[in-house]
Parts: sequence; structure tokens; C-alpha cells
Amino acid sequence: MPSGTILVADDDAAIRTVVNQALSRAGYTVRATGTASTLWRWASQGEGDIIITDVVMPDENAFDLIPRIRRARPGLPIIVMSAQNTFMTAIRASELGAYEYLPKPFDLNELVSSVGRALSVPRPRSTAAREEDGEAMPLVGRSAAMQEIYRVLARLMQTDLTVMIAGESGTGKELVARALHDYGKRARGPFVAINMAAIPRDLIESELFGHEKGAFTGAQTRNAGRFEQAEGGTLFLDEIGDMPMDAQTRLLRVLQQGEYTTVGGRVPIRTDVRIVAATNKDLRQLIQQGLFREDLYYRLNVVPLRLPPLRERTEDIPDLVRHFFAVVEREGMARKHIEQAALERMKAYSWPGNVRELENLVRRLTALYPQDTITVGIVEQELSNADPAQPPTEPQGDEPLSAFVERHMNAYFMQFGSALPPPGLYHRVLHELEAPLISATLAATNGNQIRAAELLGLNRNTLRKKIRELDIPLLRGHR
Repeated sequence: MPSGTILVADDDAAIRTVVNQALSRAGYTVRATGTASTLWRWASQGEGDIIITDVVMPDENAFDLIPRIRRARPGLPIIVMSAQNTFMTAIRASELGAYEYLPKPFDLNELVSSVGRALSVPRPRSTAAREEDGEAMPLVGRSAAMQEIYRVLARLMQTDLTVMIAGESGTGKELVARALHDYGKRARGPFVAINMAAIPRDLIESELFGHEKGAFTGAQTRNAGRFEQAEGGTLFLDEIGDMPMDAQTRLLRVLQQGEYTTVGGRVPIRTDVRIVAATNKDLRQLIQQGLFREDLYYRLNVVPLRLPPLRERTEDIPDLVRHFFAVVEREGMARKHIEQAALERMKAYSWPGNVRELENLVRRLTALYPQDTITVGIVEQELSNADPAQPPTEPQGDEPLSAFVERHMNAYFMQFGSALPPPGLYHRVLHELEAPLISATLAATNGNQIRAAELLGLNRNTLRKKIRELDIPLLRGHR
């Protein structure tokens, strides 16, 4: 049977009771109090083998008390539980050296398991608390899905583990990467981001690793790459699934050996950066298609972190809306309020553009409507306008290609409201047009790649490469 004395502090008598019962049944001795002063007296006198404490108590905030306990008893594990289920709460608990953070309501079995782990594997952790910027809230949401993300992030802050963030566009992957950097041990170093989908494929290696003067046509001077710019900090590789195979090979070598050479260079350069990668694609599927290296995937996927789409955490929408209203107010726009019915209407919407789409909607509501209060009718109108029938993916009838492209791009820009889409639009459009164009040409030539290359004005090897990259199916018997 487990043994040990557990000090429990919570001003809610009901919580003290259920926690006491659960831990007592597990074989522990429990002492419970509703005040921070009593908890401090017990701990300072050497009582207890572990502390479980709420954050907000009537006489003192636990975050103010924990540093004193840590100084008096540096090896004493502390589990923090809180109904203030925000990202900053989890981070503050981690920074103050808490063994575990449990958002309320929590599972009692999980609490008992945490106590057992803490007592069997002592892990004294002492980190200096940082002054909080009360206005800064890098991540917003109190849903169960977000609570799990906060807990994982809190555990990763003081490590250099490589993290792979997966999630749909607009879910906040770069925000998570920035939070890992800004609240981690590399916060004093640079945070450098590169979007693989926004860089021409033939320039990605130069962008990542830099190039020497004269390395290629147009290289007039030496250029520092993103690895060099991120030295001592964090390098965020966004949309890693769009990285070409040649660049993947070089990146794998860097991750294996900890060094790289510039394009046109010969002297290896040691590197010290933390890698955080992100993707909105299924990398396992890309591996099966031969478009992503399996060994690189395992090097990057050390700690996988999935960000849920907004439709899976609609209970966070009110907090997000209030947050974005506060952001635009700080930018100089008018203060707005919103009806509860309007928030309920937002919860019923599918949000294909995720949190980014919600932010753009809030900005539109603030800029276009003079009313102090945003009503459900206003929200209904905006969401109806934002959810038109999807444009056909192919030109209709005799529609000119230019008209099709214009119509398609107008629908694309509508997703971003008053904000501009992310950079790299030219290459994204070309990528989307290439596959149907090549497929149609191959169909017209009955799969004859030599003839298709002539019609397209491409070298045959170039055509074959694009067929592989775009995963274009070939007619039987043609390779």
C-alpha cells in the first residue's frame, strides 16, 4: 500500500472532502485546510510529503506562497489545481516548480496517479518566476482540449525537445511555437520562422542554410540563412510538408550531426537551435506517396502536438471573442460588447478558417458596425455572407480561364476578411493549377509523356519530376 502524508489546501469544503476521501482510500494520510496560512505553517514545520493546493484562497494566492515553500523545502513536490484554466496559469505553475498542474474539474484517479508518481520519483525542480504581463495571453481557451495543450506545453518549456505541431490552417500553430520559445529557456535568443509553402522550392535550401557569394546566379553577397539567424534560439519550420526532398535530406543531416554547410560553402557550421515544426497535412500519407522522408519524420516528431480545430472547442469562442475585442480596442478601435445569443450563433457555425477566421470576423464587426453591442442579427448576416456555396473547382462550360482564376481567388480572399492571406500566393496558385493542367495534357496524349512534355513546353525529366511530386496518376502501361 502507498504511504505518505498529503497536505491539501482548498477553500472549497466539497473539494477538500472528495480529495480527502479519494486519497485516503488509496492509503495516504491526508491533512486538509481552507487557508494558505495553515498550509504554510504545516509545510514550514516539516509536515507532509507532498502538497496539493488550489491557486486562489481567501488569505493568499498560492503562487505567492509556493516560492516560500520551495525555499524552505526545495524537494517537496507540489501539485497545483485551479479553476482559472488559462495558459498563463499552467505556465506560472511550471515556472514556480510545481510537479503537476491539474485544471478543475479533474479526474480523481488522475490526481491519485499524480500523487503516486510524485512520491515514487522525486523530481525537485526550481525555476525562477517571471513577472507576468497581465495583458499578454498567447493562447486563449478553457476547454478540455486546450487544457491538455497547456499541460504539455508547461512540461516542454524547460526542454530542447523537437516538437511537431499538427493542425488545420488557422488553428494557431505559430502561436504555440512562439509560446514554447517566449516562455522557455531559449527566450533570450531569437525566434525565427520560415513558411515552406511561401518560399520558391529552388530557394528553400538557400533560405534555410544561407549561401556564399557567387554560389549561384544572382548571389552577389554572402547571405545568412535561417539556421544562422536562429542561433541560440528557436527555428520554426511552418508547413514542413511542403519542403522539397533535396532540402529534407539536408535538414535530416543537420538534425543528425548538428552542423550544416551553406549553399556554395565547404566549411561545416555548428548549430544550436531548437526545432519546432508544423504542418496541416498528413505526413504519414506523404511518406507513403514518397513525398516526405520517413527518417526525417521521426526526427521531427519527437513530441507530437495536435491543435484541435475551432469546431471541436466551440466552448472557447466567448473567451476568444472577448480577447479579440480587447486586442482591437488596444489598437485604437471602439469598445464593443456582444449579445449572448450572438455568441451562441457563433458556436453553431462550422469555422472552416478556424481561429483566424474568428479573429477576422471580430475585426469586421468592430470596424463596420457603429453599434456598441453586436447583436445576433449582425452576426447572422456576417456568417451568412462568409459561408457561400463553394466555387466549382473547374471552369464551367466556356468560362475563360482568367475569369475562373479571378472567381476562385475572390472566394479565397473572402476567407481572410480585411486581413491579407499569408505570403507565397503566387506559388500556391501555380501549385494548384499544375496538377489539373498536367493531368489534362496526359489524358489528351493518351499518357504519352514525350508528347505531353512537348505540348507543355517542358523538359521530359522535369515533367516526370512534377508527376512524382504532384502524385498524378498515370494511364496503365505508361510510365
